[in-house]
Amino acid sequence: MDFEEIYREYFKEVYLFIESLSHDEIIAEEITQEGFFKALKAIEKFDGSKDIREWLFTIAKNTYFTHYKIKKRQIDSDGVEESSMEVQIVKHLMNEEETFMVHQFLHSMNEPYKEVFSLRTFGGLPFEKIGIQNKLLNSTMMQFTLI
Repeated sequence: MDFEEIYREYFKEVYLFIESLSHDEIIAEEITQEGFFKALKAIEKFDGSKDIREWLFTIAKNTYFTHYKIKKRQIDSDGVEESSMEVQIVKHLMNEEETFMVHQFLHSMNEPYKEVFSLRTFGGLPFEKIGIQNKLLNSTMMQFTLI
């Protein structure tokens, strides 16, 4: 059986298998195509000791899990960046009206709250460093974690 016949005969089964894993038609299509491409490159190594269908499913499954791991790393790293306080504040401060409101709020705060807020929000300092810088006790600094 030549590879074109293998492709025609098993594509739909492999596709449905990957779709059942990914629950996404587009990803299933991409992974199935990539899996068949890998199978084409490795067809000379296929010795026939396994069923061809099993061999194709294994390639597709491994391709899917590799894709999933890469995608997860990208999502995790994007999530870390997006969840950082500095990024969120910069996004909010891009709006002039919100910037003015934060500025008014900051000036209405009493010390040491004003300085702690400024150092934490704009300087990105952790509370521990703010406390050391201001020679405040950690217990006092814990009050600011509630703000």
